[in-house]
Amino acid sequence: MQDVKVTIENTERYAEFKSGNLSARVSKGEFWSLDFLRNGERITGSQVKNNGYVQDTNNQRNYMFERLDLGVGETVYGLGERFTALVRNGQTVETWNRDGGTSTEQAYKNIPFYMTNRGYGVLVNHPQCVSFEVGSEKVSKVQFSVESEYLEYFVIDGPTPKAVLDRYTRFTGRPALPPAWSFGLWLTTSFTTNYDEATVNSFIDGMAERNLPLHVFHFDCFWMKAFQWCDFEWDPLTFPDPEGMIRRLKAKGLKICVWINPYIGQKSPVFKELQEKGYLLKRPDGSLWQWDKWQPGLAIYDFTNPDACKWYADKLKGLVAMGVDCFKTDFGERIPTDVQWFDGSDPQKMHNHYAYIYNELVWNVLKDTVGEEEAVLFARSASVGAQKFPVHWGGDCYANYESMAESLRGGLSIGLSGFGFWSHDIGGFENTAPAHVYKRWCAFGLLSSHSRLHGSKSYRVPWAYDDESCDVVRFFTQLKCRMMPYLYREAARANARGTPMMRAMMMEFPDDPACDYLDRQYMLGDNVMVAPVFTEAGDVQFYLPEGRWTHLWHNDELDGSRWHKQQHGFLSLPVYVRDNTLLALGNNDQRPDYVWHEGTAFHLFNLQDGHEAVCEVPATDGSVIFTLKAARTGNTITVTGAGEAKNWTLCLRNVVKVNGLQDGSQAESEQGLVVKPQGNALTITL
Repeated sequence: MQDVKVTIENTERYAEFKSGNLSARVSKGEFWSLDFLRNGERITGSQVKNNGYVQDTNNQRNYMFERLDLGVGETVYGLGERFTALVRNGQTVETWNRDGGTSTEQAYKNIPFYMTNRGYGVLVNHPQCVSFEVGSEKVSKVQFSVESEYLEYFVIDGPTPKAVLDRYTRFTGRPALPPAWSFGLWLTTSFTTNYDEATVNSFIDGMAERNLPLHVFHFDCFWMKAFQWCDFEWDPLTFPDPEGMIRRLKAKGLKICVWINPYIGQKSPVFKELQEKGYLLKRPDGSLWQWDKWQPGLAIYDFTNPDACKWYADKLKGLVAMGVDCFKTDFGERIPTDVQWFDGSDPQKMHNHYAYIYNELVWNVLKDTVGEEEAVLFARSASVGAQKFPVHWGGDCYANYESMAESLRGGLSIGLSGFGFWSHDIGGFENTAPAHVYKRWCAFGLLSSHSRLHGSKSYRVPWAYDDESCDVVRFFTQLKCRMMPYLYREAARANARGTPMMRAMMMEFPDDPACDYLDRQYMLGDNVMVAPVFTEAGDVQFYLPEGRWTHLWHNDELDGSRWHKQQHGFLSLPVYVRDNTLLALGNNDQRPDYVWHEGTAFHLFNLQDGHEAVCEVPATDGSVIFTLKAARTGNTITVTGAGEAKNWTLCLRNVVKVNGLQDGSQAESEQGLVVKPQGNALTITL
C-alpha cells in the first residue's frame, strides 16, 4: 500500500485538496466550480448548475445529481457487465440488477463505476440505483443521479487504465486467485435436459474415449427435485447414491460443481420450517414475500438474518463434506423492494447488494472448508466488491454469433469494472447452435480466463454437433493447458493489481486511439491478442497496435498500427503475440494444474535491439518460482534464469540459424531454432 501525503491549500481564489498527483480545487469566486486536476492539469470537473438537489413532482421523491465534464474525444467504459456497445457514450444506464440475458440493455452485474480514456475513474458510492446519462442528456457530460439526501463519489486517477483499476480494487477489494484446476474445461448436465448418473458417465467416458481433456463436471439444478429449489437435497430417484457417484467421478480426476440459488420453492418439505424460523424474506406487514415467477411459491432467503445464513451455510458444508468442490451461485438479481429485511436494511439499497452478501456467504463456506486457495464460484449476479469472489459468467446468451459478440462485450465491460476473471456459456445457452457456431465459440471460450460448456435444453458435448467439434475442443483445451504458465501468471497479476485477464485493447494500449472502440477482440494478458471469428466462412478483421506480431502457432508475422483481414478454419483464429515477448508454455496438454517450471518451453518473439523481455513462471499459489530474462544488444542476446526450473528450452521464433551459441545446444523446429541450455544462462549471436 502506497503512503500518500494529503495536503490542503487555502487561498483567496480557491481551496485545493491534494492527494498524490490528483487534486480537487473548489473556486471561491462568483461562479462556483469544482475541478479535478492531475499534476495541475484539469481532467474533469463540474460548474455552477451542473449539480444539485431536485424533486420529482409526480412522486415527491428527492434526488441528488452531478454532471462531470467530458473532453473532446473522451470515451467512457465500465458500469458493470453490459452487453451494449463497449463505449458508453450516448447511453443511459440504470445500475439496477436484472435477469435480462445478454441481448438487452439490462445487466446482471451493475457497478456504479466508470473510467475514461483520459486515465481516471469515478465510483458513485451508493448501493441503490444510480442513473447515468453518459454523453446523452448533456452530450459533453457524464450525469449521474441517485435518490438520496446526499451524493458521494470518488475520482480515482491512473493515469493509465491499469493504474485506475489498481487503485479501484485496492479500495473495493482485489479479485481472489482461483485455483489452477478451475482454468481447465468445465462440462455440465445443461439446464432442463434429462440426466442421471448414467447420462453423466456417458458424457465423461465419451470425453475420455475421444481424448478430450475434462477437469470439472457441473450438475445443474435438477440434482434436486423440481420446484424445491433450493433445499440442497439430492433427488433420490435420479441420484440414489450421490456420495458414491461423487466419489466415483473424483476417482476419474474430476472436480465437482453443483448449482444453487438463494431461493426456495413452496413445494420443498423444509419450506414451512424456514418460514416459521423467520429465515425467509418478509413483506412490511410481516407476511411472507412470495411470487410464482420461475417456480411456484418462490421465497427468498434473508441473508441479513445470521441464523438463516448459518442454516444455509451448514447445508453447503454438508455438500462439501460429500465431495463437492465448488458452487454455481445462480440468480440473485430479482430482489424485491416491497419487503422488510431482518436487520432493517433499506430495501432499495439491498436490491443490488444482495448479490454481494449471497456470494460472500458461499465463498466463506468454501474458504472455511477447503481453504481460500481452493475456493472458486461460478457466479451470475454481482455488485461493487463482488470481484473478490470469482469466477463470474455472462449469463443467458442465445446460440448465435450475435450473442457470442454480446458476451464478449459483456466480458470486456466487466473487466473494465474491476473483475479479474470471467466466463460465458460456450456454444450459447438458449437454443442449440449450428455446428459452425459451436466450433467458433469453443475457440473463443477456451481462450477465455475460464471455460465452460453449458446449455439449456440440449447437451453441449462436442460429438452432439459433429466430429470436427471434437477436434476443435481437443485442440483448444490442450492449447490452454499448455498456456497455463503464462495464464496463471496473468491470473496472479489480476489478484495483485486488479488487471483483468481478458482486457479491452484500450486498456493495454491507452495511447493508441484506434483501440478506443474495439470490442470484437481482446488482449489475453499482457502479450497475446485474440480476435474471435464471428462468421461461418471464417472471415475476420482485426487491428494490431504498433510493433511486429507473430501468430502463436502458425508463426506468420504481421506489422502493427494497421487493420488486417483473414480467413480461418475451425482449428484457428487470430492469436498474435506482440514483439519483445518471452512466453512460457508448459509440457502438459491434458491438465491445467501441473508443475509449470519443469520442461517449460520459452518462446522469444522478435526481441528488438535495446529491449529486454522477462517471463515469470508461477507456482500454483501464484508466487514466482522461476524468472527468465532475455536482453538484446546489437546482434547478441543474453539469456539468464533465476530460481527453480528443470529441463527448460528456448525457441527463437522465426529464427532458422544463429552465428554463435554459448552454453547450450540447438535444434531446428517448424517454429524456430530451439536452444537447450547447459545451465541457467545462454549467449546467442544472431
